[in-house]
Amino acid sequence: MLFTLWEVVQIAITIAALGFIFSGTFRAPKTESEIDLYTEKPNWFSQFNLEDLKYAAMIAAPAVIFHELGHKFLALSYGFTAVYNASFWGLGLGILMRLFSPGLLFFIPGYVSMSGIGSTFNFGLVALMGPIINLIIFGICTLALNQGWAPKYDRIFYLSKQINLWLFVFNMLPIPGMDGFQFYRGLYSLL
Repeated sequence: MLFTLWEVVQIAITIAALGFIFSGTFRAPKTESEIDLYTEKPNWFSQFNLEDLKYAAMIAAPAVIFHELGHKFLALSYGFTAVYNASFWGLGLGILMRLFSPGLLFFIPGYVSMSGIGSTFNFGLVALMGPIINLIIFGICTLALNQGWAPKYDRIFYLSKQINLWLFVFNMLPIPGMDGFQFYRGLYSLL
């Protein structure tokens, strides 16, 4: 089976949490009549908007979910067991940061746990696949903007382009626990 029911539930939870976490950063475009809703009441509940949650999820979730699925599918192709896991601690931290610390958000929303017998290089390639997916999405969004494929969605393409570039660069850092470290270790194993 490609996905268990529990994996599908965790992916849905991750998407909803990412939408909420980034709803303060990636806000849906508003009409003139909706602007009053954001200026009348300064409390947090008046600022929450389901449209912002959906808009933010549309931008942030593909970057994260496709990154993790890149790891999963390549691992499965090597014969490894690979399961997506939502990081409930990480998502909880992201939610707390969204509520109490406007600005920089740093948290781990999910990961793929793998097991199996393979070379260090194979595991390194699996680690590389997530950032490569982000780089591909970045390229598609850049092309869409440059070619004017759908001007109505330029803001979405631009924000998607930015978050995917950031995830690619950040994940390729050679820091233990990051995809880049695992990939560079796999390269080193070939020497």
